[in-house]
Amino acid sequence: MRSKRIFHTVESHTEGMPTRVVTGGVGTLPGATMEERRQWFIEHSDHLRRLLMFEPRGHSAMSGAILQPPTRPDADWGVLYIEVSGCLPMCGHGTIGVATVLVETGMVEVTEPVTTIRLDVPAGLVVCDVAVRDGVAESVTIRNVPSYTDRLDAKVEVPGWGTVTYDLAYGGNFYAILDAGQLDLRVDVAQKDRLLEAGLAIMDAINEHDAPVHPENPDINVCHHVQLVDPGSDAVRSRHAMAIHPGWFDRSPCGTGTSARMAQLFTRGELALDTDFVNESLIGSRFVGRLVGESNVGTHPAVIPTVTGRAWVTGTAQYFLDPTDPFPEGFLL
Repeated sequence: MRSKRIFHTVESHTEGMPTRVVTGGVGTLPGATMEERRQWFIEHSDHLRRLLMFEPRGHSAMSGAILQPPTRPDADWGVLYIEVSGCLPMCGHGTIGVATVLVETGMVEVTEPVTTIRLDVPAGLVVCDVAVRDGVAESVTIRNVPSYTDRLDAKVEVPGWGTVTYDLAYGGNFYAILDAGQLDLRVDVAQKDRLLEAGLAIMDAINEHDAPVHPENPDINVCHHVQLVDPGSDAVRSRHAMAIHPGWFDRSPCGTGTSARMAQLFTRGELALDTDFVNESLIGSRFVGRLVGESNVGTHPAVIPTVTGRAWVTGTAQYFLDPTDPFPEGFLL
């Protein structure tokens, strides 16, 4: 057996969505902050993301996280989020997966009934409270970065779909949020092809005509997520299909998407602070969100969201790169 590289991982899934947690084989990335490390990785090591996320080691909806030493003294670990669509500033389901892996592998000191883990991520500091019983992580509540509404009732012309009205909010990534009913769609697996087609067309139109830019980090400047909300959803319980670039659905309810959705509902006056909000994915899995305070992002009024969900460790693995492998960066169909 020959190998140029060996990567050690702990495999998990959060409410149906995988998180491949890379625990060894990458080394410490250059950069004074996790955002600097993210930019360095994109410019110099993105082939590692493709190797670990794309086929044949991954698949078209693969997601992962690379553990790093933290860049700030108030954090326990640094995390770089990788998935098929790119290298993200923040990932909610991935954070829940990482926290679960850290507890169940003993990579942090575990206390019961709650173990608190502070993660240094490109979008900022994320605090995770892990509910632990008999050494098992039963759920994780993440306190996400400040989330805000960028625009309400915006309109964009979408080829094949006409004029689409949407809101756009930030919860660690940018999300276009709209009622699927205006497209004559329901959030149903039977309509997944049309939902994905619509979502991709909408994000392309937004990025072409009015791409968002984060007021404090201009490197966050694209909408790669469209949250197609089922008709009848409200601020108590919402169901959605999350279309993601370059062409797949989030299997989980999406933690940063849940944060963005709560920011949108708060701006509309429909969701109050300290009120539970249930967000449901296309496959029926659920996160419980809650807004616990207010803040600001640049000149935008913002909210502080928490998201609670569950993850399960599914295995461990070592991945090799044989020097004769014809797909050293994987492939996607």
